[in-house]
Amino acid sequence: MSKKIVIIGGVAGGATAATRLRRLSEEDEIVLFEKGPYISFANCGLPYHVGKVIKEREDLLLQTPEGMSAQYNLDIRVLSEVLEVHPEDHKIIVKNQETGETYEENFDKLIISTGAKAIIPQIPGLSNAKNVFTLRNIPDMDKIKAHISKFNIKTATVIGGGFIGLEMMENLVELGLNVQLIEMSPQVMPNIDIELAQMLHSQINMHGVKLLLNNGLKSFHDNGMKIELNDGQILDTDMTILSIGVVPENSLAKDANIELGFKGAIKVDRQMRTNYADIYAIGDVIEVEDAVSGLPTNIPLAWPANRQGRLVADVINGMEAEYTGTQGTSVAKVFELTVAGTGNSERLLKSQGIEYEVIHIHPNSHAGYYPGASPIALKLLFGRKDGKIFGAQAVGVEGVEKRIDVIATAMKFGAKAPDLAKIELSYAPPYSSAKDPVNMLGYTADNMMREKVSTFQWSEISDLKAAGAYFLDVREDFELATGFIEGGIQIPLNQLRDRLNELPKDQTIYVYCQVGARGYNAARILMQEGFEVKNLDGGYKTYKNSKYQLRNITFKSENLDKPKTSQTFNGEDIELDACGLQCPGPILKVKENIDKMELGQRLNIKASDFGFAADIENWAKATGNTVIKNEIEGNKIVATVLKGKENPDEVLKALSKISEGTMTTTPKGATIVLFSGDLDKALASMIIATGAASFGKEVTIFCTFWGLNLLKKNVKIKKKGIAKLFDIMLPSQANQMPISKMNMAGMGSAMIKEVMKQKNVDALPIMIEKAHQLGVKFVACTMSMDIMGIDKVELFDWVEYGGVATFIGDSEEANMQLFI
Repeated sequence: MSKKIVIIGGVAGGATAATRLRRLSEEDEIVLFEKGPYISFANCGLPYHVGKVIKEREDLLLQTPEGMSAQYNLDIRVLSEVLEVHPEDHKIIVKNQETGETYEENFDKLIISTGAKAIIPQIPGLSNAKNVFTLRNIPDMDKIKAHISKFNIKTATVIGGGFIGLEMMENLVELGLNVQLIEMSPQVMPNIDIELAQMLHSQINMHGVKLLLNNGLKSFHDNGMKIELNDGQILDTDMTILSIGVVPENSLAKDANIELGFKGAIKVDRQMRTNYADIYAIGDVIEVEDAVSGLPTNIPLAWPANRQGRLVADVINGMEAEYTGTQGTSVAKVFELTVAGTGNSERLLKSQGIEYEVIHIHPNSHAGYYPGASPIALKLLFGRKDGKIFGAQAVGVEGVEKRIDVIATAMKFGAKAPDLAKIELSYAPPYSSAKDPVNMLGYTADNMMREKVSTFQWSEISDLKAAGAYFLDVREDFELATGFIEGGIQIPLNQLRDRLNELPKDQTIYVYCQVGARGYNAARILMQEGFEVKNLDGGYKTYKNSKYQLRNITFKSENLDKPKTSQTFNGEDIELDACGLQCPGPILKVKENIDKMELGQRLNIKASDFGFAADIENWAKATGNTVIKNEIEGNKIVATVLKGKENPDEVLKALSKISEGTMTTTPKGATIVLFSGDLDKALASMIIATGAASFGKEVTIFCTFWGLNLLKKNVKIKKKGIAKLFDIMLPSQANQMPISKMNMAGMGSAMIKEVMKQKNVDALPIMIEKAHQLGVKFVACTMSMDIMGIDKVELFDWVEYGGVATFIGDSEEANMQLFI
């Protein structure tokens, strides 16, 4: 028996339902009402036509009403707004927007696919603003494009950092406009977690977008040409795009007493039925089941709408089908980066009280030895006890959505986190690695569930530091220039087995490396030696990403010339391709090349890791070199580093003076003779030494007699005679040194150390380690060592040895000399 099926709304859900219904039955009468002029268009492509990435407007029109009607024998009525739904009477009231006519239409089955509408809050001054827009459909897009074309738009403001807001931001930048993005929450892209969102923040700033977080739109002024933010800032703007979010377009359902649920979305069962047996609802307007938690939610995405459109047609035609929930799998482009996710975020799991484990990894998109590899920041969330996958997120240039799609598929079919290691994925060097990043997540999850490693998170570091935790950095010396966790010590992984006696067994060791792999290896070594260890998940790179500070972007006049850099330098440049190198590989390659270069030479570097942009700035500053270019070109960071501190013109002058034999130098070193064994005087020497080293001075600390206590590493060896007597009298390490006044049998030292801790002043051993990392040279007086019976074994491995000639030699190069 034939049926009359009425559909309210086209685009993804309604159009899909209509065509599937016709394919299942040629007898049914199918009527589709759309209040706008377009029945099927690519609304996800709207921002890209604004930015002229999609050139032709017609490319967005997937089907015309005429073409779709003819192909599927459908009764399609555009510009027809449904005003009322009467469930008991099985009828609707429709208004023809062209003629103004209002009429009734009956139905046997009704499908509501009214979608979502943009949130437009009641903002003071909005009614007077003629330059404020939203973007939900083609007419909205046309208005934005017309406004940009008609008026001399230079600065555009986007309110909201979700999918549409970010896409509009990028496409307005593509048009050459100055762009401001205002987001009320602490991050853009709310479906991912903050440490990954920070990578997007950095990328947004790199493209000159003024990003303001934790702020919102308070009011419009001057007919929309000025906006006031919640914190009182006043910003100039030529146009504003409101992209605050969407809510279900539920007015018809609400007026018809159709049951509503989460955030006003229409409640439906798994067959898409409402509380009326012959009325169904699909798409952005409905409440769905969260596939992870089972809780009700509303997820306005294209895939669920299309899936539900097909499914409801099957149900109406008597076929068994049910919608089992939405994972929220999504992907977006943010300039060169791709960001994708599936399932629940960590923030959502916390709010629901669900216990979980976290894995962060930073693999390459494909084999590092094949050109063009770039890093992916990949995060997995899973159950602590059963390994159930709760969600995954990723940010990178290439191969991001591929990995998230694999994990989304695994989730759908019930795979556990360790099962990701078992998935056999395609491999060739241009596309992946023999152990795909998805497999690596599985291996890591397996290690964690088998208790082969225990981890701690970047978000715990602040509290751990405050509690005096013991941090062990197993990276190499050159990596420290890009940053480190203050208060820790450094022992490179390849030295760890030989220096286990330097580590405490009475407290947890929090070990870290750059991305987590070496930290895991270090943890395995230490655990098997009886230490209690936790490895920093995702390494220092994850922690550093999380700490990104927004740049203060100032829009420049278009008439200002770009500052001149190094065009005048004619020396031979060195080219370095660091693409595909795992962090810290790019910085290591830079160091190796800079070490071989002459003063004034330039090193041109290409890197596929966008984190390199910040790393090279920090490294150059710490090592006395100059970054004269640091930009995005294509999907790479392209940087130029000048060897030396001077700008190019000064380098040329310096080189010319050298060639003329007229160059003169001024001593710039500092020497400190430490012969006191008092804690307070040792602290003073270390503060002065690190300060001088930070200013580029070459610092030497010459330790003699009691000052040798500064260099002790708490190693006990058997001694005889006078050496044994000295050993009994002297402290075994720097941290046991007494103070010069009011020592009170050690109470004074303890009091000073406690005050230092309260004031966040580093302890003496940490000061010593930092001074060493800054390049301070520690020299032990061999004569004093001989007199006092101190053996080299008792002193730190990096200590140098010498006598008065060593001190005199260094002091000749110094313009600051101190005796403490």
